[in-house]
Amino acid sequence: MRIGIDARFFGPIGKGLGRYTQKLIEKLEKIDSKNQYFIFLTKENFNDYRPTKDNFQKILADCRWYTFKEQWKMPGLLRKYDLDLVHFPHFNVPLFYRKKFIVTIHDLILLHYPTTKGTTLNSFFYWLKFFAYKIIIRSAVRRSAKVITVSNFTKNDILKNYKIEAEKVSVTYEACEDFCNISFKNSDEILLNYGIIKPYLLYVGNAYPHKNLENLIKEFSKINEKMRDCQLVLVGKEDYFYKRLQRLVEQEKIRKVVFPGYIPENVLDVVYRESELYVFPSLYEGFGLPPLEAMAKGVPVAASNHPCMKEILGESAFYFDPNKKGGIAKSILEVLDNPAEIEKLKLSGYAQCKKFSWEKMAKKTLEIYKKNER
Repeated sequence: MRIGIDARFFGPIGKGLGRYTQKLIEKLEKIDSKNQYFIFLTKENFNDYRPTKDNFQKILADCRWYTFKEQWKMPGLLRKYDLDLVHFPHFNVPLFYRKKFIVTIHDLILLHYPTTKGTTLNSFFYWLKFFAYKIIIRSAVRRSAKVITVSNFTKNDILKNYKIEAEKVSVTYEACEDFCNISFKNSDEILLNYGIIKPYLLYVGNAYPHKNLENLIKEFSKINEKMRDCQLVLVGKEDYFYKRLQRLVEQEKIRKVVFPGYIPENVLDVVYRESELYVFPSLYEGFGLPPLEAMAKGVPVAASNHPCMKEILGESAFYFDPNKKGGIAKSILEVLDNPAEIEKLKLSGYAQCKKFSWEKMAKKTLEIYKKNER
């Protein structure tokens, strides 16, 4: 079978989506030597992927995602390789691609949180883009041979919003990142290079409005009243949304909030392990990978009580209501004041993260490919 994978989000360029795409391809290389794979990449990430098997070939797809060029050029490029099946790891399936494909829908965040606070565009262009998003994702869900998603929560969300058969949607869970586990003797020195001083609370990820970081920062000011030596460290590449949070901290004069920016993965391993508590106040998630990664590093987790988080983290996290005023601060202080609870969360967290595997995800995805041969 000739299988195409739209890997234009491959690697760091695509953040969480890029990680999913990268891990899928890497694991497929290890488990499938029979089918022929064509991996479509952009100029930005073309050199990030180096095939390790003869049945994997990379193709330059000079089409930026979410553009008109994607709509009119990608279909022709895909047809050129006479593919039996194409896997789009994101909803942005070109409207004019009419051959068999599978799509992965990670979440419906844009559908549930259509707000101009989540974009740098002016309101007119944002709503125009939102209208296009609704058309494209509906088309992708309806025309696909199969919809893959990363949690039962998102599967149910898709079924509520689109009239398709439940059997059309399959869940393939994501997994913890394969971080470097090197032991750093100079961990305090490494942390200081990023302005981090123990003890500290940690968040890793983007700063989109639904992540609820603005509320976390305001709640942290209450934590500071009782734990004046504690920092709040928010790790993520500096962009429009992080700059907006930095302005909030300055305007509200909230102390000890640290924005280290992007941190390389081997160093990020240290930042995870040395933290007191990982905090995840998100209002909506399709999977929620960072708190699972924190568990894998032996870090206790306090997370929002969103249904998806309870599905993924199980009984291994301390939950709070992210919408309740004072609730985040109260929960964090309650955990930090209870050493026995912290140890319990650490132990159960190790067990919970072992339930998920990128290899399991790839094997199940391959089974889906085989069932949808033309």
